[in-house]
Amino acid sequence: MRKSVKFEWTDECEQSFQELKKRLTTAPVLVIPSTDEGFVIYSDASHQGLGCVLMQNGRVVTYASRQLRNHEKNYPTHDLELAAVVFALKLWRHYLYGARCEIYTDHKSLKYLD
Repeated sequence: MRKSVKFEWTDECEQSFQELKKRLTTAPVLVIPSTDEGFVIYSDASHQGLGCVLMQNGRVVTYASRQLRNHEKNYPTHDLELAAVVFALKLWRHYLYGARCEIYTDHKSLKYLD
């Protein structure tokens, strides 16, 4: 956008705006997991807490998060990222037993763990 160019609100802009409002004001629906399908876990950590999402076929099964304990606040970043993965695996082990599972984290050093 530039000062000299007039902004025109088109029908496409209106449709996009209405869709955005709809998605922001409705709660996402959780799905019941299938025992025949694999799972995907996305995990992340900060210096305040751990968070993770369990998904199946691109749809959310459940979310989880927790605050860090006092001693965990001193952990280096790679340990916190690994703690988020362990938190997810322990919490959702009843879903994951015998199932294929992919884990995604944004911390590159965890990529090389065996």
